[in-house]
Amino acid sequence: MKINWKVRFKNKAFVIAFITAVVAFIYQVLALLGITPAVAQNDILSLLSLLVNMLAGLGILIDPTTKGVNDSGRALTYEEPN
Repeated sequence: MKINWKVRFKNKAFVIAFITAVVAFIYQVLALLGITPAVAQNDILSLLSLLVNMLAGLGILIDPTTKGVNDSGRALTYEEPN
């Protein structure tokens, strides 16, 4: 299985889904061990979502299917989503 992780982590949707899955996994493991964290899961997810949005706003997280921050020439010709 070959996955280009570098490109995947440039995609905002993937980053949010990945972080959510990791946080949920950690909380599930803690629940199995009978540990109750002092910070609620929703608070952590809200903080991480804020961080991801800041990274996207700074242009660090971009659409990895196009070069640079512009749409491709083909995408500019679309009248509606393809």
